[in-house]
Amino acid sequence: MPRCLVFVNGHLPDREAARSLLRPDDFIIAADGGTRHILTLGLLPQIVIGDLDSLAESDRRRLEQAGVLLRRYPADKDETDLELALKYAVEANYRPIIIVAALGGRLDQTLGNLSMLADPALAGLDVRLDDGVEQAFFVRRQAQIRGRLGDVVSLIPWGVPAVGVTTEGLRWPLSGETLSPHKTRGISNELLSDTATIRIEEGLLLCVHRREGCRKVE
Repeated sequence: MPRCLVFVNGHLPDREAARSLLRPDDFIIAADGGTRHILTLGLLPQIVIGDLDSLAESDRRRLEQAGVLLRRYPADKDETDLELALKYAVEANYRPIIIVAALGGRLDQTLGNLSMLADPALAGLDVRLDDGVEQAFFVRRQAQIRGRLGDVVSLIPWGVPAVGVTTEGLRWPLSGETLSPHKTRGISNELLSDTATIRIEEGLLLCVHRREGCRKVE
């Protein structure tokens, strides 16, 4: 199966950095208002999912004329539009899944988006939040980071201590150590080359990778 990119109606700090995430065969989902980012990039989604309350009428007409599938849900629902879109992507077996424009903007939405990725049902799947400038994902056992020398990498224990944390390719290495949720030891490490590896024995570790070469565009 091809990769899937899910665009959310959040902050997108650098349009060209987001464009660099795309590949020609990607399956593109818009979570309601995330449609605006896709259209700005000169693309069309294959499907729009959500209650569609953030979709401009002109954009709706454009999508319908292009034959884009619109899957509408009631406004009074328990899930966010992103949760519905992610469920669709997972059940359709798209791998990996990259969620775009889900970082920044509203703090409650950002925390909710991160918490959603901690779902045990996603264990074993490669699901990441990525806007081209920053990416965030959970390390459950082992993960690799690919970037450039000097990129910032922060490792944040999620809920409980992360035990047996070992890193390779970071400026300040860890070797079988424990990171506690109420401590900031894992913040602001740096890549020593284009690849780093992180391993943990127990717990859940949030990895935030910031690409320092990206330029912010408001």
